Amino acid sequence: MKPTGQAAITAAAAVASSRKSAKWKRMVQYRYMYLLVLPGFLYFLIFKMVPFWGLIAAFQNYSPMLGVLHSKWVGFKHFIDLFEYEHFYILLRNTFFINLFSIVFLFPLPIVLSIMLNEVRHEVFKRINQSIVYMPHFLSWVIVASLTFFLLSTDVGLVNKAIRGAGLEPIAFLQEPNYFWGLLTAQNIWKDTGWGTIIFLAAIAGVDPSRYEAAVIDGAGRMKQIWHITLPAIRPTILILLILRLGQIADVSFEQVLLMINPLVLKVGDVFDTYAYQQGILSGQTSVGVAVGMFKGIVGIILVMISNFVVKKLGHEGIY
Repeated sequence: MKPTGQAAITAAAAVASSRKSAKWKRMVQYRYMYLLVLPGFLYFLIFKMVPFWGLIAAFQNYSPMLGVLHSKWVGFKHFIDLFEYEHFYILLRNTFFINLFSIVFLFPLPIVLSIMLNEVRHEVFKRINQSIVYMPHFLSWVIVASLTFFLLSTDVGLVNKAIRGAGLEPIAFLQEPNYFWGLLTAQNIWKDTGWGTIIFLAAIAGVDPSRYEAAVIDGAGRMKQIWHITLPAIRPTILILLILRLGQIADVSFEQVLLMINPLVLKVGDVFDTYAYQQGILSGQTSVGVAVGMFKGIVGIILVMISNFVVKKLGHEGIY
């Protein structure tokens, strides 16, 4: 018989109190894990969630003197101006193709490199190689751009010096628009391929060794083991990272593009990030810069949702 009236209220309160007590006991029991998560939580809270308040500026003519609360509201004016901007489709094309080059040529390389590193049996040699391929990630884009200049510039570039030494005309790698997207992709490959192997190596380490032992008994060689065991085992990781990467297709490395761009390659190098920098920082139109950033975020969310839907329809596990 179900309790009624005051008895039901008392029973519900007792259940709620019991759940609350159990929750606090779990938090005390796993307090060190919560402390481990705390710095990451604070990072996202301070630098990712609190700044959401500033998105209001995209719908205002924001003035630092008036602040967000008192600046004039203009609705979707900045978004309309962005879509009507005469070079909007150039910005869209450049941003899309720079990221497409990165997805097509860069994304598979950490997978291949992680499998190759996993096949190295000498542990010391393996660790040394891992350290070497990780190092470029820690170099700033200023250093990477400087190295590119000293390698490829027309005047002092080592490559063009070799070309001159062969009796040929130097090639303007840094001033030729046809080379710009490939140059950015090459920089990304050199800088981030090694760093990208960390997640895939961790996924490979989670594969049950008995599966490889059973494959050896069945007569499978190393290539068949990779194809039928390693790749299927890390497929969920590959798909999740691909979905997240597609969510960044409207976002490029601002520092990289800003350092590499020049007037001769402006038509293929001007992207949403540089436009937001020009309008929001150099021209003082903060609201325009915020509107561009919000547009990029919305595009990213839409692509993540679409790609996640497609992946789940194909029978794989998505990110949610």
